[in-house]
Amino acid sequence: MAQQQFSNANTGGKHADPFKAANLDNDVPLAQKIEDLSKFASSCKFGMMTTRDANKSGNLVSRCMALVATESGGIDLLFHTNTESGKTDDLSSDPHVNISFLNSTGEWASVSGEASIVTDRELVKKHYSPQLKAWLGDLGDGVHDGGENDPRIGIIRVKMVTSHYSISSKNIIGRVAEVAQGTMTGKPAQVNKLREISEADVKSWRASH
Repeated sequence: MAQQQFSNANTGGKHADPFKAANLDNDVPLAQKIEDLSKFASSCKFGMMTTRDANKSGNLVSRCMALVATESGGIDLLFHTNTESGKTDDLSSDPHVNISFLNSTGEWASVSGEASIVTDRELVKKHYSPQLKAWLGDLGDGVHDGGENDPRIGIIRVKMVTSHYSISSKNIIGRVAEVAQGTMTGKPAQVNKLREISEADVKSWRASH
C-alpha cells in the first residue's frame, strides 16, 4: 500500500495554517517564555511522560507523573520514581522523552528532553514527600518502607531540549467571542499565545543558569 503524501497544496501565497500564524507569539524575551512555561507546568502539576517501551514492541507509552520541582531556571523537570518500575527500564534503553501538560481550558505544553534516573540521596531527601509511601508501600523489611531512605525512591530528571506551548491570551468571554467571530467570518480566532523554545534558546539559557 502506497504511503499517503501531503504536499502542502498551493494556497495562493496565503499561510496554509492561519490559526498558527495568527496566534504565534515568539516576539517576547526568552526569560518570559521560560517563566510562563514553568508557571504553567507547575500549576498543572500532573503531566504525561511518554517513553519508548524497552520491550520488543518499541511502542510509545505514556504515564501520568507529578511534577516535583524545576531546575536550571525552570527548564529542567524533576519527578519521583520507583527505580524498580517499568519506566526506568524504558529510560535506560532510550532516554528521549516527551512531557505534556494540559488544563481544563485547553492550554497545553509539550517538553521534549532527555531523562536520567538520579539516586543521589541528598536530592531524594530534598524532594521527599511522605505521600510516596502510598505508592511504594512498606515491604516490612525495615528498609523498603517508603521512607526517605528507601533505596527504591529515585528522581527522574528531564533536561529540556525543546518546548512548544499554548497559553490563553484572553479570558473565557473573550475566547468565546473570538471563536464565534471566526465561525461567522472564517477569520482565525486569536485566543492563544503559541510559543516555541528552540534548542538554541535552551542552550543559551542553560549557559547562564
